[in-house]
Amino acid sequence: MEEHKIVVVGGGGVGKSAMTIRFLQNFFITDYDPTIEECYRKQIIVENKTCLLDVLDTGGQEDYSSMRAQYMDSGEGFLVIYSIIDAESFDQVMDLCETIQRVKDKDVFPGVLCGNKCDLEKQREVSTKEGKEIAESLGLSFFETSAKTTGNLVESFHEVIKLIRKSDGPIKKKKKKCLII
Repeated sequence: MEEHKIVVVGGGGVGKSAMTIRFLQNFFITDYDPTIEECYRKQIIVENKTCLLDVLDTGGQEDYSSMRAQYMDSGEGFLVIYSIIDAESFDQVMDLCETIQRVKDKDVFPGVLCGNKCDLEKQREVSTKEGKEIAESLGLSFFETSAKTTGNLVESFHEVIKLIRKSDGPIKKKKKKCLII
């Protein structure tokens, strides 16, 4: 069975943990509790192929930025998350992607840019057009997602797996213990 490691990155409060837990456990968390780092493991089927997925949910707070290179190095694919209701989180996307490019030593990496919290349309600060444009410039797929309504949630995770499969293939690295779901 193939195994894939996805790293979920983004600024603080953009919904990384909410997206990860909603995708893996179908539970929506409403309280914000800053994550340092959590790893989850789950078997799923993508395009009629079973795979074991390791998802690393990373801390978005600046306090944890020193850990970024370490977890980016171990990832095969990335979900880069910003909140459509937080322009500052969108401004962090380019820096995060440049860090991934530097750590992976690749201009393009298997990744999806997610504009999360699209269920909060009335509070929008980042347009869909802006999200699509930056994703295109970085060579990433793009979805607007909602952990609350599950809009495009499964699609974004599945897209990362499809992109990993199309890339250089699995990266063999030391495994980190993950919570098995």
